[in-house]
Amino acid sequence: MMLLTSGTRGDVEPFAALARYATARGHEVRLGVPERTGVDLSGLDTVRLGVDFHRLLRTDGLSPRTAVRHYRAEVRPGMRRMFSAAVRETLAFGPDLVLHHPLVLTAPAVADALGVPRVLTEFVPVATPTRFFSAPGGPTVSADLGRFNRATYAVPRSAARLFRADVERACAQLPGGRAPAPRSASRATLIGASPHLLPRPADWPAAVHLTGAWHEPPQDPPPDPVLDGFVRGGPYLVATFGSMAAGDATARGRAVVESARAHGLRALLLTGWGGLALPEDCRGDDVLVVPAAPLAAVLRAAAVAVHHGGAGTVHTVARAGVPSVVVPFLADQPFWARQLHRLGIAPAPVPYRRLTAGTLVPALGEALARRERAAAVGRTVRQEQGLRTALDVLTGL
Repeated sequence: MMLLTSGTRGDVEPFAALARYATARGHEVRLGVPERTGVDLSGLDTVRLGVDFHRLLRTDGLSPRTAVRHYRAEVRPGMRRMFSAAVRETLAFGPDLVLHHPLVLTAPAVADALGVPRVLTEFVPVATPTRFFSAPGGPTVSADLGRFNRATYAVPRSAARLFRADVERACAQLPGGRAPAPRSASRATLIGASPHLLPRPADWPAAVHLTGAWHEPPQDPPPDPVLDGFVRGGPYLVATFGSMAAGDATARGRAVVESARAHGLRALLLTGWGGLALPEDCRGDDVLVVPAAPLAAVLRAAAVAVHHGGAGTVHTVARAGVPSVVVPFLADQPFWARQLHRLGIAPAPVPYRRLTAGTLVPALGEALARRERAAAVGRTVRQEQGLRTALDVLTGL
């Protein structure tokens, strides 16, 4: 089977986990991934898709005119390379099934050209409409529009039209020089999310499978004396904003450290793509700053997590049984922030533009009061077998 993914680390890690799980069970798997993912791909048959989302997503503070130039100079060429590489690499592999991320817009055409089934994969259901909530990645993500909720899913779909000419150009590599028409429907949709964090809407078709999250079994990371000493040193907070770097990273670092100290907690800051930075006057033995660390491992003894609300981070924190303060930036993050609040394992979200010690101190207090509820949810989520469920669906097609 050919697995094609796009996006940032949170989109690549689940695909890598499925590729490793399926390979270990005798399936021949090739995985197409973006450049510079930061994900451990050792032991996997991988190919690169020629797009670097580090470059595509660095748009904070751009004026409308500069944003248009960025789209023309970075976004569109990067996506064009990905569409073309997905076709080229899938044809070269000749799989019996294509599993793909929604952004890999050429996957349906190449699957049809090969005469094999394809399966759409989502980690947040932006392509699977429901009347129960509005599109998680759209402009109405935080609104419940009732009977108009389904209509909001037209917004994410319309974004694909921006790349129609690029998709057609990539499909010139196919036999006959163009995509087969009409396009076949996806044989199934796998939604790699926890049914305990995202209860299944009653109006999803039977071909939509809510599998549970896809993740590797927890492993102990290589020894790091400094990090190990910190996590063993008493109660602490973990803060990470993943690939989010918009706004003032230093101000965010100050807000996190001051708020942690207000609750008698130490602070572990994972700086990621630059979303957090520590002011000089906030340094101390109660603060550790590292670019990255295995999140599941550092959450094991954490009291609370402050994060952006990306799907992968949400599931990792929930699985650890740790309460959250969600600071959403964009896309599906407000959706997950709302879900965690409804479940009682996070306070109301704090938008990143409003993150100060004044807003974070009370939010942390609410989160810490929800530790018992978070622990109970964590025990439930840890029972899920997302990879096994997903592979069972794929092998049953």
